[in-house]
Amino acid sequence: MTDFDALDVIVVGGGGAGLAAAVTAAEQGAQVALFESERELGGSTQLSAGMFTAAGTSVQRGLGVEDTAERHFQHYMDLNQWQLAPGLIREFCAAAGPTLEWLLGLGLDIPHAVSPDAHTPGLCRAGVEDVWRGHVPRDQGYGLVQVLDRARRGHGVEAVLGTRVERLLCEDGRVTGVVADGIEVSAAAVVVASGGFARDPGLLDRYYPEARDAGDSLFVVAAPGSRGDHFAFAEQTGSSLTGQGWGLMLPTASFQRYHHWQAGFPPKSRVYVNGEGRRFMDEDASYAVSSGIIRAQRGPVWAVFDEKARTGLPVGYADWTPDRIAEEVRAGRLLSAGSVPELAAAMDVPADALSATVARWNTRLAADGTDPDFLREESLAAKGSPESPAPIAAPPYYAARVLPAELVCTHTGLEIDRTAAVLDRTGTPVPGLFAAGEAGGGVLGMRYVGGGNAVANALTMGRLAGRHAALRR
Repeated sequence: MTDFDALDVIVVGGGGAGLAAAVTAAEQGAQVALFESERELGGSTQLSAGMFTAAGTSVQRGLGVEDTAERHFQHYMDLNQWQLAPGLIREFCAAAGPTLEWLLGLGLDIPHAVSPDAHTPGLCRAGVEDVWRGHVPRDQGYGLVQVLDRARRGHGVEAVLGTRVERLLCEDGRVTGVVADGIEVSAAAVVVASGGFARDPGLLDRYYPEARDAGDSLFVVAAPGSRGDHFAFAEQTGSSLTGQGWGLMLPTASFQRYHHWQAGFPPKSRVYVNGEGRRFMDEDASYAVSSGIIRAQRGPVWAVFDEKARTGLPVGYADWTPDRIAEEVRAGRLLSAGSVPELAAAMDVPADALSATVARWNTRLAADGTDPDFLREESLAAKGSPESPAPIAAPPYYAARVLPAELVCTHTGLEIDRTAAVLDRTGTPVPGLFAAGEAGGGVLGMRYVGGGNAVANALTMGRLAGRHAALRR
């Protein structure tokens, strides 16, 4: 058991970032304790697909994929319009590959195989990158957490569960420990890895109001402990915050209430149309960019499909099933009509435009597998589904409202430098204070680079935070 009177590092939060920080600090010989507010470890990492985006890895090389951290850095910065600190992002991209190799060394299993999606182990297309960087482990996020927790136990790091850190201990301008359940616990350094704030409506209103635009359709898939504890720590220490207004919202149907591996998936044979009744995007575009495309449209966005698509949905999911669609129609939350012009009237879009959109679909992508306007055949091929979608031609026809409504993660966190040290409002490191994951701001930017970005951020910056915190002892 850890001697709480002789701690070198305290880690606040037991998700992916906290576990990576704790294990890494212990590897450096530090005496470490981890405090987790919930009754189990894992946080949002455990609820994720576990996908990890990284460049120059052994998995890529095993599949003949040539990639470098510098190429990853350039793509990352370009997608975020260079609104992130280049030094921090260069360090993140350089350290992500070695962090993945470290995880493989701990026993994480990622086969050298091509994966068509975020749930099949192997290497997949994580977002909009030109090189595939999404590394999917066996057993998803749960398996990733189990590997880290086994390493934690092996290094003798005690995890104190069901214990929320109330505040930090500070002395002469440096952080010297924490207060948890009214008890002061001292350490040479503290790593804040307490997660994001997706579960706190007040913090969302202030720091990510865009999430509230979804109204009653909003649902949150982040861990229950995502309550934004790092904001209080920032106020207490005069730390700077960064990333305001940024986060990850996935586009979903307005009736959906679960993440897609529980909710199911909309039919392959569907078109997204805007308030003008026109198709405007690749329906399978990465969620790194799809929410932004949807938000840029005039009027509501609709997913249009037909009866054949409805009855072809697999059963066993919570939302996208034949019966659930029929139930939503009866409740008036999903539109249905016997013809395309009648559906257009119900959607309040021009009938000639919607009819032309459906006709173009039926004579191009559904007929010869090509999509010269939006190149959807490329996305379908990358997902292992190269067969052409079916025509939209079997009445009745349906229209489901689509909008960014699934809140996955938030990006406003304690501003950190390339060592994961927290900066104060003058840009100076706060002695003894480090942060990682959603609590550490500056890596997750205005554009979510792709699947695996949040997990890579959590574990890579957690590892950097743990390493540099251990040097404080």
